[in-house]
Amino acid sequence: MKIKFIVFLFISIWIALIVRIFLLAVESNTHYEMLSQNNTIRHEEIAPTRGEIVDIKNRPIAINKLGFKIELAPHLLLKKNRKKFKNTISFLHKTLPSLNIKDIIKVYRRKDSFYNHKFIKVVEYIPYKEIIPVYTQLNLRKNIKVESASKRYYPYKNIAAHMIGYVARANEKDISHDKLAGLIGYTGKTGIEKHYNSYLQGIAGEKEIKVNADNREVEELNYKAPSENKRLKLTIDIELQKYITKLFKGLIGAVVVMDTHGAILTAASFPNYDLNMFVSGMSYKMYDSMASSLDHPFTNKLIHGLYPPGSSIKPFLGLVYLTNGIDVNDTIYCSGSIKLGHRVFRCWKRWGHRKTNMIKALRESCDVYFYDGSLKVGIKKMSRGLLRYNLGHKTGIDLPNEFIGVVPSREWKRKKYHQSWSKGETVNTSIGQGYFLVTPLQIAQQTALIATGKLPTPHLAYMIGNKPYKEISKDVLTVKEKAKLPIIRRGMYEVCNALHGTAVRHIHSKIIIAGKTGTAQVVGIKQDIKRRKLEHQLSFYKRSDAWLTTYGPYNNPQYIVTAMVEHGGHGGSAAGAIISKIYDKLLELGYIKKR
Repeated sequence: MKIKFIVFLFISIWIALIVRIFLLAVESNTHYEMLSQNNTIRHEEIAPTRGEIVDIKNRPIAINKLGFKIELAPHLLLKKNRKKFKNTISFLHKTLPSLNIKDIIKVYRRKDSFYNHKFIKVVEYIPYKEIIPVYTQLNLRKNIKVESASKRYYPYKNIAAHMIGYVARANEKDISHDKLAGLIGYTGKTGIEKHYNSYLQGIAGEKEIKVNADNREVEELNYKAPSENKRLKLTIDIELQKYITKLFKGLIGAVVVMDTHGAILTAASFPNYDLNMFVSGMSYKMYDSMASSLDHPFTNKLIHGLYPPGSSIKPFLGLVYLTNGIDVNDTIYCSGSIKLGHRVFRCWKRWGHRKTNMIKALRESCDVYFYDGSLKVGIKKMSRGLLRYNLGHKTGIDLPNEFIGVVPSREWKRKKYHQSWSKGETVNTSIGQGYFLVTPLQIAQQTALIATGKLPTPHLAYMIGNKPYKEISKDVLTVKEKAKLPIIRRGMYEVCNALHGTAVRHIHSKIIIAGKTGTAQVVGIKQDIKRRKLEHQLSFYKRSDAWLTTYGPYNNPQYIVTAMVEHGGHGGSAAGAIISKIYDKLLELGYIKKR
C-alpha cells in the first residue's frame, strides 16, 4: 500500500511539473512577450507647439521663442551611478555656466524614482543662441538629452495685457483638469490665453521608440505628428491699443472701444504689467509688491472691476421711466435737493436745475429729476427693466470669470442681507449709487443698446483658425421701448454738444458723438455737510470715480467708446479729452467712415 502511495505521489508531482512547464512555455508566451516588448519599446507623447495670437492686422502679439530643454537619464542617484551624476552635473556647469545647478539637482532629486525609466527634464528652456555652440558636446554625453522646446513671448509686453493674458507653469490643479498641461508644462492662466487654451495648445503627437538596456534610443518605429500651431486672430488693433495706453499714462481705470456689433477694437485696464514676467517668473518680493498695490494692477478692471455707475446709468433708467408712466415733457422743479423722511438727498448742483424735463435731466445730469422719477416708478420696475437690458448679467465676452455686478432690488437685499428695502435706497439707486455695481464693459454694452436698439455680445476673437467668430446681437427691447430711444439719444447728444451739457466743454472731436458722464462717489457724505468739498480738494483715494460712455458718429453709430477713470472726479474733465482723441484716431485709421 505504501509503495502504491509513493508511486502515485511521484507521478502526481511529475504531472504538475509538466503542466507548469507547458503554461510557462506556451500559454504565458504572449504575456511575457508583451512584457519583453515593454522593456525594449517606449511610447512617448510629443508636446504640441502653442498657437500664436495675432491682432486684426495679423501683427503677432503672442508668439513662441524657439530654444531647447535639457533632460538627464534616470537612476543616476543610485550608489553605483553617483559618480556619473556628479560628472554630468559638473559638465553642465562648465558647459553652460548660466544654469542654476542647485535648482537642477533639486528638480532631479524630486523627480527621480526607481520606477521611472524615462529621462528627467531638469531645464525647461534655454535660448537657441546659447545652446547651439555647445549642442554637439551635450549630445555626445550618454546621460544628457537635448531636445527642442519653446517659450511663450509677448512682443508688446504690457500692451493689452489683461485681454491677452499669459501662460505660466501648470500646477497640480491645472493638470488634474487637463492632462495635456502636464505634458506641455505650461497652460493659459488669464485672458484670451486661458479662454481659448484648449484650442491654442493643440493635440499631442506620439512616437514609438526602440531602446536598449540602458534606455538609450536605438530606433524610431512609429511617429504621429502633434496637431499644433492653432492660430487665433483677434479683433484688437495693437496700434490703437498702444495709442490709448499712452493717453491713459498715469491714470487708473479701464477703457473699451467696441463696434456696434460687439467686436472689441481696444480694451485695456490700468495700471498694466509686462506679461513676460509670468512666463519667465518673478521674485516673491516683486509679486507681493504688485499684488498689495492699491491700484490693483493684476485686476482686469474691464470685467472684474465693480464700480458704482453714478450718472452713467441715467440713460438706461431714463428708458425705464419713459416706458413706465413718465412722459418726455413731464417736468419737475429741482431746487437742489429733496427731503425724504429725516434724510436730505442733494443734487450735484447745489442751487438746483430749476424746471427740468427728461432731455434737460440727461443733458445736465439732474439728480433730483431721477430721484423724483424713481419714487414714481418704484424699485421693482427699475430693477426689472435694467436686468432685462442685461445689467446684473454677464456680457458674454470671451474672457474667463466675468463678474455680473449688482442691480439692487427688494428681493436681492432680502436674500443678501435678510433686511427690508427702503425708499431712500430706491432714490440712491436712481443715480447709480448705494448697492449698485457694474463693470465698465457692461456700461459699454448698454450704450450699444441705446445706440442701435440691439444688445451685442462683446468679443475679442475674430478668426479661430479658418473659422470666423460668429457675432450675436439680441433683441431685448419692447416695441414701446424702441419708440422711446430717440428721446434718450437726443439727451445724450446734448450732453456732448449743447450748452450746459456736462461733457460739452471737454469734447473736441472731429466726430459728432453722443454720451453720458458719471461721477460715482466712493465714500459717503454725511447728512450735516451742506457744502461738499470739490473733487480736487479730497485726498486721491477719496475722489469719485469718473465715467464717460459714448457712441459715434451720432447719426450713424459705428463705435462705442467707454472710459472709467478711478478717482478721476468728473467724467467730462477726466475722460472727455481722451475719448475725443480716440474718435479722431478711429477716423485717422479708417475705422470710422464719414457719410
